[in-house]
Formats: sequence, structure tokens, C-alpha cells
Amino acid sequence: MLRSSLRRTAAMAVAIAATAATAAALGGGATASAAPAAGRTPTCDVSGLRASLSDKGGHQHGMSHEGTVLVLTNTSGRACALRGYPGLQLEDSRHKAVDTSTSWGSTYFVPDPGKSTLLLKPGGSAEAALAWAHADAPRMVKAGYLRITPPASRDHLTIPFDKTVTNGDLSVTAFTRSITVS
Repeated sequence: MLRSSLRRTAAMAVAIAATAATAAALGGGATASAAPAAGRTPTCDVSGLRASLSDKGGHQHGMSHEGTVLVLTNTSGRACALRGYPGLQLEDSRHKAVDTSTSWGSTYFVPDPGKSTLLLKPGGSAEAALAWAHADAPRMVKAGYLRITPPASRDHLTIPFDKTVTNGDLSVTAFTRSITVS
């Protein structure tokens, strides 16, 4: 009777740990993604993503603010899941990290769509609105590049970002299927 109870307890602990690892992988936390459970879509990994910026033909300039759309495209041959907000880090022209502060939520131009789990098929994309100010301030950061850490990843992608950012402060929405820019 005691052995049977211990076996059930051990089996339940393993099941709970597997469920927690899968939830962390899809939940946008800062931990590396665990191996997916049977039937689960793996979290998008930087080795299968391409980052780019797009103005989408919209106008995101005004009152000393500027914005763009951050796009992550699945370049792998398999579907992957993406949920939450990107980590962002400014770099100077020599790829040296500079002090950066990132706020998650609505930007100056675009309301935050909130977290949702997106299934990215091969070739599929997710978008987030990215904004910053470029008003005079005691600390103006001249960026050359932008590091993007996808949700639930420890690795990052780096893209050109030749911008001046007030105090190194960025704001970004959660990833969604498509950002509307007017």
C-alpha cells in the first residue's frame, strides 16, 4: 500500500513538472523553452526566426515620438508558438550594449493587444509595435543596433537600428498577428 502511494505521488510530481515546463515555454517567461510535451507546438527559437522592422505604410511620428513595427518571421520548416513581449536592448554602432529601459504595454501610437499564444507556421509572422521619444533630454542614446529577445528565449537577434532614443527608453506591445498603423 505504501509503495503504491509513493509511486502515484512520484508519477504525479513528474506530470506536474512536465506541465509547468510546457506552461513556462509557452507563457513568455524569460526561461529557455523545455522540450515540448507530446502534441504540443514548440516555442519559437531564434535559430528559426528572422527579425525586421516595417512602417507598414503608416505614420508613427509626432510630438517628438517615433514608432515602427517589429516583425518576427518563422524561417524554420516547422510550426512554433510565440506568446508575449520581446526583450529589447539598444547597442551602439560597435555592438556594445547601452543602458536601455523597455516598457511593455501600449505605445504612444498603438494600444497593447495583450498576450495571446500565436501559432507561426513556416513563413508566418508576428508583429509588435515599438516606439520611443527623441526629444531633448540630459541623456540621448545614439543606437546603431537593436537586440530582440523573443518571448521564452535567452538568445537574441540583432538588427540595424540607427536611431536616437531619449534616455534609452523603448515601449513595445505584445506580439500579435498584425499591428494596425494609421
